[in-house]
Amino acid sequence: MGGDCPPETDIKTMLEAAMRVPDHGKLNPWWFIVFKGDDRAAFGEIIKTAWAAREPQSTPEKLADEAKRLMRAPLVIAVISAPRESTVPVWEQQLSAGAACYNLCLAANALGYGANWLTEWYAFDPAIRASLKLQSTESVAGFIYIGTPEKAPEERPRPAPETLRNDDFRNATNRGNEYAKQGLGYVTHGPDNSVYKSK
Repeated sequence: MGGDCPPETDIKTMLEAAMRVPDHGKLNPWWFIVFKGDDRAAFGEIIKTAWAAREPQSTPEKLADEAKRLMRAPLVIAVISAPRESTVPVWEQQLSAGAACYNLCLAANALGYGANWLTEWYAFDPAIRASLKLQSTESVAGFIYIGTPEKAPEERPRPAPETLRNDDFRNATNRGNEYAKQGLGYVTHGPDNSVYKSK
């Protein structure tokens, strides 16, 4: 995405919309990091360094590509999931952070911008987490890239509602299992955000 960075008034509106999400217990279990201007390139250097540590044999071209990650849009907002100590299940608090990501995208669209919700490898990398000073209970719910679309978005295939709808709670068979990537297992993250893959 290209164009100029949205003005501060629009950024404020988008963040206000992001915060108007279901939030059991009124815990506000999320916070935001706004990347714009030179900060995108500065964070890109951190991403490049983290990639080089992961993949020491990387070519200069690959490292240059990693450094440009946040340059794909004039504005990038990281949504940080930050579960609070409470009686509210952590899972519900994480869902609230996901809703904040989506509301941020919707607000950007409503203001005439394009928005793309990504995580990618650096959302889970320990060095990146350290650079953002995330606590052990916090995680990146998404990097939201916002700007002017350079081309119309292409619609991707979507399942028909009837393949996931169940009208008999006693026999709910439409579970979408056919959409699974069979044999790939499940990717989860440990307390230190290390990746575990089960099969």
